[in-house]
Amino acid sequence: MKLTQTRIPDVVIVEPAVFADERGWFMETFNEPRFHAGLRELGLPVPRPFVQDNHSCSKAGVLRGLHYQLPPNPQGKLVRVTQGAAYDVAVDIREGSPTFGQWVGVELSADNRRQMWIPEGFAHGFLSLADDTHFLYKTTDVYARDCERSIHWQDPAIGIDWPLAGLHGVSGGQAIVAPKDAQAVTLAQARERAATELPVWVAFAG
Repeated sequence: MKLTQTRIPDVVIVEPAVFADERGWFMETFNEPRFHAGLRELGLPVPRPFVQDNHSCSKAGVLRGLHYQLPPNPQGKLVRVTQGAAYDVAVDIREGSPTFGQWVGVELSADNRRQMWIPEGFAHGFLSLADDTHFLYKTTDVYARDCERSIHWQDPAIGIDWPLAGLHGVSGGQAIVAPKDAQAVTLAQARERAATELPVWVAFAG
């Protein structure tokens, strides 16, 4: 298992060891002791235990996000793609963080077998790059509707460079999004709305 920090150091690319021969291949998709040891070697904190696994299937051009949950149910996510490909994005929304409002994007696919570790305090989203893309992720907390929040995927202040050009299913630079994601607020608006949630919002501070 190889762990590599991205330009936002707390977000990490995880590359499992793959053992292949004439029969096919084998890999450990998750090994907690090795994952924790790798994070410690990078000087990063060990996450809370994973308590929920999620699995989605999307056609090309579908964009899900940018999602996060407020405390007391924030979610760290270990994400991967088992079929197809996706452009996976994490946005730092931790107040006081030196990378607050910055984003990092990585292509995850069945072919490259990469995973991405996204700690609590980040908004997360992905764009499906192929039909029948299967996206799997482990979370450090369960889904909590009352804590669920979204930031608009086209927030100009964040400026995510989604690879939409020429993507099948995409017209006029507009991804296929759920109504709740289409109506999501900007990061600035989310901070304003968080005034009544200040204690939990500040809990994201890194």
